[in-house]
Amino acid sequence: MLVFLRHSILSALSASAIALAFSVTLVAGCATTSTAQTTETVSSEPAAKPKATPKPLAKGMDSHGALDPFPSTYKPLSGVATAIVGATILTAAGQEIENGTILFSEGKIVAIGKNVAIPDGARRVDGQGKFVTPGIIDIHSHLGVYPSPGVQANSDGNEATDPNTAEVWAEHSIWPQDPGFNRAREGGITSLMILPGSANLFGGRSVTVKNVPAITQQGMKFPGAPYGLKMACGENPKRVYGSRSRSPSTRMGNIAVARRAWIDAADYNRKWNDYRAKVAAGETAGDPPKRDLKLETLSGVLNGDILVQNHCYRADEMALMMDMAKEFGYKITTFHHSSEAYKLAPVLREADICAATWADWQGFKMESLDGIAENAGILQAHGACTIIHSDDATMTQHLNQEAALAMGAAARAGIPVSRLDAIKWITANPARAMGIGAKTGSLEVGKMADIVLWDRDPFSTFALAQTVYVDGGIAYDRNDPATHARSDFDLGRHSLEQK
Repeated sequence: MLVFLRHSILSALSASAIALAFSVTLVAGCATTSTAQTTETVSSEPAAKPKATPKPLAKGMDSHGALDPFPSTYKPLSGVATAIVGATILTAAGQEIENGTILFSEGKIVAIGKNVAIPDGARRVDGQGKFVTPGIIDIHSHLGVYPSPGVQANSDGNEATDPNTAEVWAEHSIWPQDPGFNRAREGGITSLMILPGSANLFGGRSVTVKNVPAITQQGMKFPGAPYGLKMACGENPKRVYGSRSRSPSTRMGNIAVARRAWIDAADYNRKWNDYRAKVAAGETAGDPPKRDLKLETLSGVLNGDILVQNHCYRADEMALMMDMAKEFGYKITTFHHSSEAYKLAPVLREADICAATWADWQGFKMESLDGIAENAGILQAHGACTIIHSDDATMTQHLNQEAALAMGAAARAGIPVSRLDAIKWITANPARAMGIGAKTGSLEVGKMADIVLWDRDPFSTFALAQTVYVDGGIAYDRNDPATHARSDFDLGRHSLEQK
């Protein structure tokens, strides 16, 4: 019986196998006779998913599209084609041209040299016995945010409410009627970087302005100039917040709080980058990160859009700030004040970091105790980017003579500094550090006609700016009262002084 059942089961299986084989043969035959049909039937390619359509961001919520929500409305002063003839020209581009001519028209430098063809109709200015330089640029100014009169109601340069106020912008404090702008123009200043103060580790954004009379700060705002981030180390932040029994109260607290801020900024950057990458790929991105003005500024530094302007006196602290920059992948553009920069001159040169300093502000507080008058000269001797700045409403009126003081101190120490180099300290080098060097700061064809005609060697104690041109228009002429702009604050004072 068992034998019979086994034989029956095997017979049934054999019949099934034959039927299956026959079925497969039929399918194979269909495949050989209709390839297209098989492609349509067998294809396992998934259908393309429709790209996700991201929700439009609410107005003002996309940080990527809001790099400059307060755009410049600056309009150059009107001017005519002008040639200054017979002057000694310091180009700040490595040339000193005696008995030279500079021609400018429509706001730009057209030609410069000894044998310049002057077109018919151009205004000729006698430069015999006089000097021509680029407009003077002050990289460290608080004009407008600490305007005259210097009263508490006008004290708008330090948002001293938190060690990190990267969200504030100096331009929102600028009072264009500050008489200091007019006085600076009389000293040949054509551009300035206006910075927040140094009470905080992150003081906020700086802004670059053209030194022309205007009703609004946007009417002065240098078109296309990058923002700067004012950072500070050392005494000021730890003094301000330590006195309130909060962090930072020490130098190690300064670094810790700053590093924490950069970690938050890097994370914020990552979230936005991830969101934008998904949107670009057509993937479902979800809700975007919430815009954060503080982190947006720090993110701008990490992305290379905002330049770091770092208040720092001591060499050891500058080295720490450089290490922190390496840790988080950003670049320091300039150390401001930098009393001990001479100790790091080769390091600053290799790192391509400028040092902006004074001629003779040494020892006025502990962190400047090792400052020396030869600071700028030593930096220059090592090939480092050297800048003389003001940080003062009066000093900005004679930065040319501040540079001369630094030249003299260097010479007495056996470090000769030529006029070719010293003129760069107050023109080309600050322009470079402010990110506007391609447009101004030196006398070269195609650059803005920001020019000063001096009555004598600008490094003389007695030198006076005779005519100041901004974009080729006369912003100040010592002999023409019509060009002597007066702020609203000054109105009426002249008549009172005459009585």
